[in-house]
Parts: sequence; structure tokens; C-alpha cells
Amino acid sequence: MARKKRIGLLTGGGDCPGLNAAIRAVTKTAIPAGYEVIGIRNGWQGLLDNQTVILDRVNTSGIIDRGGTILGTSRVSPLKIENGPQRVFDRMEELGLEAVVVLGGEGTLSVSSKMFQMGLPVIGIPKTIDNDVKGTDFTIGFQTAVQIATDALDRLRSTAESHHRVMLLEVMGRYTGWIATYAGMANGADAILIPEIPLDKARVDELCQMLALRNKRGAFFSVVVVAEGTVLEGKVVEAFKADTAAGDEVSRLGGIASVLGDIIQRQTGLETRVSSLGYVQRGGTPVAYDRSLATAFGVKAVRLAEEKKYGMMTALRGKRIAAVPLHEAENKVKTIDLSVYRVAAVFFG
Repeated sequence: MARKKRIGLLTGGGDCPGLNAAIRAVTKTAIPAGYEVIGIRNGWQGLLDNQTVILDRVNTSGIIDRGGTILGTSRVSPLKIENGPQRVFDRMEELGLEAVVVLGGEGTLSVSSKMFQMGLPVIGIPKTIDNDVKGTDFTIGFQTAVQIATDALDRLRSTAESHHRVMLLEVMGRYTGWIATYAGMANGADAILIPEIPLDKARVDELCQMLALRNKRGAFFSVVVVAEGTVLEGKVVEAFKADTAAGDEVSRLGGIASVLGDIIQRQTGLETRVSSLGYVQRGGTPVAYDRSLATAFGVKAVRLAEEKKYGMMTALRGKRIAAVPLHEAENKVKTIDLSVYRVAAVFFG
């Protein structure tokens, strides 16, 4: 009997809510199309080390609402491993894979684009809570992260009002302020600080003056949301440095809210408290939007595989699920649409 067509599936980079919904969608769309779906464990590492599992209707049932990824993930890049690309090609041949579907953010999709240029039949699905992938309006995981941040801001507002405090919430966003802007707008935050608009001394002074004026007017509390990558006087605040699995040293951001909190309290005399969501934003049950988007992306990815349209990425363009070249996302960061930020800014102060 002839061997079934095979398609590989992996998740790379950081986890986010909605990955399992996409895994389910790819699997349950591919099987009726005549494919056997090979799940690749722990990102690209699974192709390097032959860590695989057959995905079927049973082991992908009931996972649409689960956080994380049943396949596991890593930040390993075959481009930074000795003979990594060739090992990937060898493994693809051994497994009999016609193509591999890669769920990833900007980093993972950039690797995928480069691997495609080397000849790998790959299709991308964009996912990241940061929503910073070029070529698509939204990525899987973003809307859930926004909801988590909004819920946290709502809770901070009630305690800020009760104790007459300034409350700062630090959210993820290394290079962009998508989460901060959308969550802050939904909460009615009194200020939103993002990487796209650096803070110099004048801007910090303006922020402090605004908060002091609110207190003088009788609004005895304020809520400020801060993206972790917000630039303060030309620098970002690093929590620590760490080595990646690929051997690169990267800085882990964190602490900008604490630095600003000290400045605000010192300059205004207002009691100030700080919270940081950290990895809470990545975990847990995806909201309905992310489940639906992940499902639509998964179906589209299989259709692209059937048509052998490799080197493409699924994308949301307005109300349409489209396909765009992977190179549109390669080594590019999609910053916040400042027209959206300006809408939120109408309500500052």
C-alpha cells in the first residue's frame, strides 16, 4: 500500500494561548485531505533530534481551549547549530515530509523564511502575544494577553481608588506597545507608556505633573500601564542577562515600572505601587477570538500545503484570511499603529 502524504507541524519560540487550537485545526483539516500529520516536539530541536509524534483526531481532541502547546517549544534555531540546516533537510527526507507548518513569532518565522530560501518547503502561522509580526493584522495569542492585562488593570483600579494611590502595571512588549495600548485603552488607563514613544526627562516631568494635577482636581488615584521595553532616557531597563539554547546572550527586560514608580513618588509625593504581570500573560485558556483565529489559520495553512504554496504565511487582512510571503515577516517588527495610541491618549489625565 502506498504511503500516505506526510506533513510536519512544530511550534517555536515562546508559548502563547491558542497554539493548541491551531495544532488541532491543522491536524483535523489535513487528515481528510489525505495527510498523515507528524508533530515535531520542542520546535526546531525536534527535527534536529528526531523527536516526533503522530497527531490524529484522538490526541488533538479537546485541546482547543488548552493553553501552551502539546508539542512543546524552544527557541533553538537550526541556523545557529553546526550543520543545522542540513540536519533538518535530512530529517525531513527520513520522515517523508512533503512540508512543515511552523507556528512562530518574528524570530521563528524569520528562521523559516531563511530555511525556505535554502529549499525547505515551509508554511508559517504567526503567533505571539506581542502582535509584532509584519504582514498580519493580529497574531494568535495577542487578544488573550490583552484580556489578561485588562483584567489586571481593572483590579488595580479598584485598589488604587480605595487607597488613593498611583498604580503602575508593567506588561510585556519588548519592542512594541500593542498589549499596553489595547489593554490600557480598554481599561481607561490614565497614561500608557510604550517603546515607540521614548521617555526623556521632559516627558517624565509631564507625566508627574499630570498625575499631580489629577490629585489636585479630586481624582485621588491613577492607573498607568507600562510596556517592559519602554525607553527611559535612551535606555531600557534590564532584569538580567541570560544565554539562549542557541548560545546567544540576550537581555531579559523588566523593572521599568519600578524605576518610574520611584520617580513618580519622589516628584509628586503621591503614594505609588507597582505590579508586573510577567509570564502570566502567556498562559491559560485562550479567549474565543484567539481560538477562532487559530482555527482559521490552521485550515488556511493546510490549503496552502495542498496547493504547494510554500514560503507563505497565513495572515489576517481586515476580515479576510490571506497568505503573504514569509519574507514579509523576516527580521521585521510591526510597531503599534500610532493612530490607535492617539485614540487611547484622548483619555489620559
